[in-house]
Amino acid sequence: MADDDVRIERAGRMLRVTLNRADKHNPLSRAVLARLREIFTAARDEPDLACVVLRGAGDRYFAAGGDLRDLSNVRTGADARTMATEARAALDAIREFPLPVVAFVNGDALGGGAELALACDLRVMREGAHIGYIQGRLAITSGWGGGPDLAALVGPARALRMTARCELVAATTALKWGLADALAPDGTGEAALKDFIAPILGQSAAVLRGFKAIALAARRGVPYEDRRRIEQEHFVATWTHADHWAAAERLLARGR
Repeated sequence: MADDDVRIERAGRMLRVTLNRADKHNPLSRAVLARLREIFTAARDEPDLACVVLRGAGDRYFAAGGDLRDLSNVRTGADARTMATEARAALDAIREFPLPVVAFVNGDALGGGAELALACDLRVMREGAHIGYIQGRLAITSGWGGGPDLAALVGPARALRMTARCELVAATTALKWGLADALAPDGTGEAALKDFIAPILGQSAAVLRGFKAIALAARRGVPYEDRRRIEQEHFVATWTHADHWAAAERLLARGR
């Protein structure tokens, strides 16, 4: 069932991953989360892949949160811990993916769906969509690693405001706060997404993996000197790569 609920498509140097339960508002069942983990783990070493785009089917919801029917039998503390650990591992497969992951927030991202959107590196958000850490409406907190992600993006005070008030943050505000990286006006979603991704697709895979490694080290809180070492390792690897010399030759040929 999860195979039907998550659709994947390789489009050139981009991998599209679509949550495919629009009729249920793209809820995140344990099977769907496990499938996401499988997909991102399997794609880590795909040749010449530049980025992954994650979106929800339809235009109303990116993901409306955890699948309450599926999770209704999670009753004990031990079961809740296991569920949260497995869900966080699924989102970690996205956080730690070695290439940029772009969430196309084409509809509302709520609760666990907001955690999923923030697990991605970048977000293109449709005007009219919202991001909401509304877990408090179910008398729970965030639990899949999304709380630290939110505080890192918007700061602890604003994160507390969003969570304690169960705020639905509109796309224009999300852009101002750093929750979104670009807006897609209504009716221009695919075009806006394409424009945003185009520069990424123009980069070599080795360069993108290097930039993602540097960003991921910062996200993990890796010590400063270790981050500088990671940067230098990728600089040396890309400097000596054939892609660099080909690019340099093209510039030299134009008289640079």
